[in-house]
Amino acid sequence: MATPCATDAADVANEAIRRFMAARVGRPLWPEEQEEYEQLLAAWAEAARP
Repeated sequence: MATPCATDAADVANEAIRRFMAARVGRPLWPEEQEEYEQLLAAWAEAARP
């Protein structure tokens, strides 16, 4: 199996963030959700690095 390139990993992380936020649209994040969002964002930032 091929290893995904950084762009693919960033796309996967971005999609996870989109799904996460879509499930919570129209309301603020709870503290534990904010922590999870920040972890997802950190994973995306790491994957998006050149």
